Amino acid sequence: MKISLVGGGIGGLTAALSLLRQGFDVDIYEQAVELKEVGAGIQVSANGTRILFALGLEEDIMSVAAQADGKEIRLWNTGQTWKLFDLGPLSIERYGFPYITIHRNDLHQVLAAGVRRIKPDAIKLSRKCVGVKQDEKGVTITFADGTSATSDIVVGADGVHSKIRETLFGRDDPKFSGIVAWRGVIPVERLPKRMLRPVATNWIGPGGHVIQYLLRRGELMNYVSVVERSNWQVESWSVAGTTEECLADYEGWNEDVHTLIKAIDVPYKWALMLRPPMDKWTKGRVTLLGDACHPTLPFLAQGAVMAIEDGFILARALAENNGDYEAAFAGYEAARVERAGKIVRGAESNLGRFHNPALKDPKLAEDYVNAEWQEDKIKQRYEWLFTYDATKVPVATGQRSPEAVA
Repeated sequence: MKISLVGGGIGGLTAALSLLRQGFDVDIYEQAVELKEVGAGIQVSANGTRILFALGLEEDIMSVAAQADGKEIRLWNTGQTWKLFDLGPLSIERYGFPYITIHRNDLHQVLAAGVRRIKPDAIKLSRKCVGVKQDEKGVTITFADGTSATSDIVVGADGVHSKIRETLFGRDDPKFSGIVAWRGVIPVERLPKRMLRPVATNWIGPGGHVIQYLLRRGELMNYVSVVERSNWQVESWSVAGTTEECLADYEGWNEDVHTLIKAIDVPYKWALMLRPPMDKWTKGRVTLLGDACHPTLPFLAQGAVMAIEDGFILARALAENNGDYEAAFAGYEAARVERAGKIVRGAESNLGRFHNPALKDPKLAEDYVNAEWQEDKIKQRYEWLFTYDATKVPVATGQRSPEAVA
């Protein structure tokens, strides 16, 4: 079987490596002229590191990652702190695998190297997909440069603005969430040592929140923040803002937040859009994965991990259904669609939780946080995410995974 993957991001490369390790022949078509990710950090919980380690990447991943001892909540103005949950050794003890924070480009390069070790010429650059057609014999992708490629099946891993999704299901209709996000990566030398604890921090406040955590063995600090505003609706990661504009969005916030913003060379901004979860990802010989079929708000820290889960499980489905793509796609969707939809909805619900008006007043805020982040509620929100085992969920036709909707 010949398989074409459109999109060489984290999900596409995970799928490619997983398929190659299962013995399939795979080519990845990526529109970029150079294989690199936009500079930012991501969190990979135990359900994601389980997969990366299963793909033989443990040593490479851990050599460039950082590990947080835990997560904490801090109040936007006073800095009052509450423990969210412990990580570090406890993640390994409870879930079997670590919770890491990693620069996107570091993870990207590790995955690409894994693919090239098996098939050196698998990744084709400067191939922007402009159309896809299928018949009973196969699928043909056409590219902006006039070339084309034909294979038995195609996987659309081409992100939130997926051309494959548009071809299969028509144009989507995203709704602006009312949220603008900021990001930046900071060398730790620019920050006070007291801010460099190995803890992922979520500053919560009325109408906004800020997330910080270490990357690349503790050499970098990742900054991501969101604010409720309606005067910017461009869904792009590459639009530069200014330090002054970012500071203005967090006027009155704790001085530590201002210290982070001032240390960013260039803060980038993008609008967060809402898309309802899709209940079908496949048509004929073509299926989707990652942001192409379930883009999510970044409020459960599962966006990249969902794409990693998709890619690994898709490869398992094709292998365990002996290359029968119809059966494999059915098993893949049965294992993934409901779980992905639940994550998308859970991330949306966290928006109101992180930005609640009660957080404006320190006394009301303390009561609110104590109620919303009590231990039982934390377990209810996160345990089902971290315990998911993509190496074992059923993927054969007709099987339904109870873990998918746990």
